Amino acid sequence: MDETWDTIDRLHAWLVGASDRAPEEQLLLRMLKLSEEVGEVAQAVIGVTGHNPRKGTTHTWQDVESELCDVIVTAMVALRTLTPEAEGVFAAHLGRIADRSLDA
Repeated sequence: MDETWDTIDRLHAWLVGASDRAPEEQLLLRMLKLSEEVGEVAQAVIGVTGHNPRKGTTHTWQDVESELCDVIVTAMVALRTLTPEAEGVFAAHLGRIADRSLDA
């Protein structure tokens, strides 16, 4: 198994072990967590551009990078929560995207 997906499996197991919620509720909350993380990307972009005049420049592009990584990890854990075959599901989906986009 790819080291990345091994880490995702370990994070998933850790989250399951730390939760007292039913599996269905854990799944829904993991999906909602994605919205929270995407919001943090938006906040960082607003902060790096100084778009909020009250706050000014509050973030760096490295902060945006970090928040984007959080989105990716959160999505991977959410996918793993949905299916133990997350690695294969992702690889197949990425292949379909590459086929329709790069071979066009």
